Amino acid sequence: MIKTNVQIGDENLLLQQFFNGRQAGIWTALPGIIQSFDPETLTCEVQPSIKGRIQDADGTIRQVDMPMLLDCPVVFPHAGGCSLTFPIKAGDECLVVFSSRGIDFWWQQGGVQPPPEPRMHDLSDGFVIPGPYSQPRKIGNVSTSAVQLRSDDGAAYLEINPESHNITIETPGDVSSSCKDFSLTAQNVTFNCNKFEVNAPVINLNGAINGGGSAGADATFTGDVTAGSVSLKTHTHKDTQPGSGNTGQPNG
Repeated sequence: MIKTNVQIGDENLLLQQFFNGRQAGIWTALPGIIQSFDPETLTCEVQPSIKGRIQDADGTIRQVDMPMLLDCPVVFPHAGGCSLTFPIKAGDECLVVFSSRGIDFWWQQGGVQPPPEPRMHDLSDGFVIPGPYSQPRKIGNVSTSAVQLRSDDGAAYLEINPESHNITIETPGDVSSSCKDFSLTAQNVTFNCNKFEVNAPVINLNGAINGGGSAGADATFTGDVTAGSVSLKTHTHKDTQPGSGNTGQPNG
């Protein structure tokens, strides 16, 4: 029902309704649910998570689904030749931020471009930022003392502590690395794993080496071992008699 003060032309209420109407067409940001991700164009299709309002001719307000947002560029953090990417999946929650001007020409060509048309704060010009959590989808056990790159279940993570400067990597899976050069500088390095394998043409170890695994496990080498200039496979002993007999075992 139309209010009496509108019927008689209340200027304040008319102005308020005018500005509310204009403001309703200005899109700034909305939470959404990703429907699909294109890894080639780095764009998403997103369903806004907030319904829109439509007023019928009789004044009835209806809640309706917002239209699907198409070809929304994804915002992956990157700068200086480095990028942090995520394996975006359908169903992931996100935040869609709408540009104040049309982005079509910029998206196609990069650089500084004119707007394609005079639209402003339009649903056609959204950027997708992965990350917001609704309460039913939020992750648990978030570290309050260190930064982590982690799986949502927390089972695998890389952690940097800003106070101790310790770096921790933990996973129930495997760790593998392929590199030309690898350098690691730290006070102490500990590996706890079922198997540790290094494949390289040359392995240089500088410093004291303490051997022996758990329960006195042996060290086995398929090739020769040289200490100084003495070969383990071809060295000889002094003060022994040639013949078919064997020397005794080492004393120490």
